[in-house]
Amino acid sequence: MFIYQKKLQYPVKIANPNPALAKFILTQYGGPDGELGASLRYLSQRYSMPYPELKGLLTDIGTEELGHLEMVAAIVHQLTRKMTPEEIKKAGFEAYFVDHTAGVYPQFASGTPWTAATMQVKGDVITDLSEDMAAEQKARTTYDNILRLSDDPDVNDVIKFLREREVVHYQRFGEGLRKAIEKLDAKNFYAVNPAFD
Repeated sequence: MFIYQKKLQYPVKIANPNPALAKFILTQYGGPDGELGASLRYLSQRYSMPYPELKGLLTDIGTEELGHLEMVAAIVHQLTRKMTPEEIKKAGFEAYFVDHTAGVYPQFASGTPWTAATMQVKGDVITDLSEDMAAEQKARTTYDNILRLSDDPDVNDVIKFLREREVVHYQRFGEGLRKAIEKLDAKNFYAVNPAFD
């Protein structure tokens, strides 16, 4: 059971519309390393996680990623509200506009629609947690790239917050991986008896 509060985890207040900026921020909504894939990855992996504390970690971070999805959607919405036809054309936003008007649609910055093929759920503790650490680093890199391209302080403030959370998630998954390895090593004769290597 989740409790939903009608406020974002971090405030999003974008003063100036900018569809050109929205075009590449969309990738963190539905791109290959975006928040949609992250939330579904972790909330799906939790079912095969044998350790309750790590199942809780996946649930917590997966739920937080849903909040991040909401924040990215708010950024895109605020950047594309009240666009004039001239602004749409100048930003090269016509193709998106024709298909989605100013709706927030999950896609890559390149325009490819979101696909579950960009995420992985293996059902193996070490594989999934290693995948999760890599996913958080890829998301951090994407936020770094957005910061390199954005000159909007309102957008950058939120992106920096989201980037920081990727770093924290990476650290938490690293702690989880170490705990999982300790639990697995305690049951693995060869892992605790290196003379057999």
